[in-house]
Amino acid sequence: MFVELMPLLAGRTVMITVVREDEKMLRVNVIPKKVKEDENPALTTPLSYTGTPEELDAELGKHLASYVECHTQLGSTLAQAKAEMEAAAKAAQEEARKKSAERNKKPTEKTAAAAGGNSATPTQSQDGAVGSNTLFGNSPPAEFVAPTKPTGGESTCKLAL
Repeated sequence: MFVELMPLLAGRTVMITVVREDEKMLRVNVIPKKVKEDENPALTTPLSYTGTPEELDAELGKHLASYVECHTQLGSTLAQAKAEMEAAAKAAQEEARKKSAERNKKPTEKTAAAAGGNSATPTQSQDGAVGSNTLFGNSPPAEFVAPTKPTGGESTCKLAL
């Protein structure tokens, strides 16, 4: 019985309880303890086996071996799944950073190209002295209205209650 438990005991504490159910029957509980607080509860699922002392002597070792094997596989599967999820999350974050950097770079390049100076296009002064050309000829200069800016601690954002 203890040979079968050795792989499980390598990584965690195991409690074993034996209870007499009636005149002929015993119940053996094998309860793995948590290693970490955030550990998956499936790794602490207990094994409970009930039988006569003769049945327990003959069968408990096989059942323990199967239990430990399943427990070990589950632990490695959970660890592998966690590693894959962390790698996927890291890759998604990296891709999001790249896309964000590309988006931030494009407006900067356009602004730099526009500011680089294409002197062939007229610029409008604040007083509206330069008119704008349209498909139907020159249009009269439009009046320029300066945008209002909030002063001090004022905000232009209003919240309706």
